[in-house]
Amino acid sequence: MADPILATEGLVKRFGALIATDHVSLALAAGEVHALIGPNGAGKTTLIGQLSGDIRPEAGRILFEGHDITTLPSHRRARLGLARSFQITSIFLDMTVLDNVALAVQIHRGHSFHFWRNARKDAGLRGPARELLALVGLERRADFVAADLSHGEHRQLEIAMALAGDPRVLLLDEPMAGMGPEESRRLIALLREVKGERTVLLVEHDMDAVFALADRITVLVYGRAIATGSPEEIRANDEVRLAYLGDAQATG
Repeated sequence: MADPILATEGLVKRFGALIATDHVSLALAAGEVHALIGPNGAGKTTLIGQLSGDIRPEAGRILFEGHDITTLPSHRRARLGLARSFQITSIFLDMTVLDNVALAVQIHRGHSFHFWRNARKDAGLRGPARELLALVGLERRADFVAADLSHGEHRQLEIAMALAGDPRVLLLDEPMAGMGPEESRRLIALLREVKGERTVLLVEHDMDAVFALADRITVLVYGRAIATGSPEEIRANDEVRLAYLGDAQATG
């Protein structure tokens, strides 16, 4: 691999006696979809929190484009091009879909004075917002109040808002949780559109989505990365089969 765009070196995070992240080293290549899988309590969300700057590791380093960002706060990481979807963004349910994305565009540009008024009137904000809605498949819902969207459409809107900052790396924490089959298919199609243009770290329990999207997969068990490889390598890995996937999933 060429120099990774995002990497961790020996990250450690404890919560009392629980080791949530156990010396995890991870490297993401530019433009890849890298899935992070593992059973509940494996430490996936804790690792995402450390990458985004919401949780401070007790040991180890986080490198973004070769620069140590371990102690940088989340807003400075966002300025560098690291975005965490579904938690860094908040949907304003009483605003329209277009207003939400226009506001996200404005915030990422660093303009906050009179932001409510400007985001609703400025063509320089609403034009890019409409382009993002088209990208995620919500252009026909632009004038709907966000509260009227389905669960899956909220996820699409949150991705559009995260993309407003034109991030280099997108951290997605269980984007398909609670979705029905049709909504999951639409989101998989959306992530295929994003694939290659941005680096994506995907935490997901839906194995069909993981194996459809991921270039590489890392498996966490009890806070420890037990394997990293292509989907085919992960399916064939005996330790992964035993610890997580199960014989049917690993061979199916």
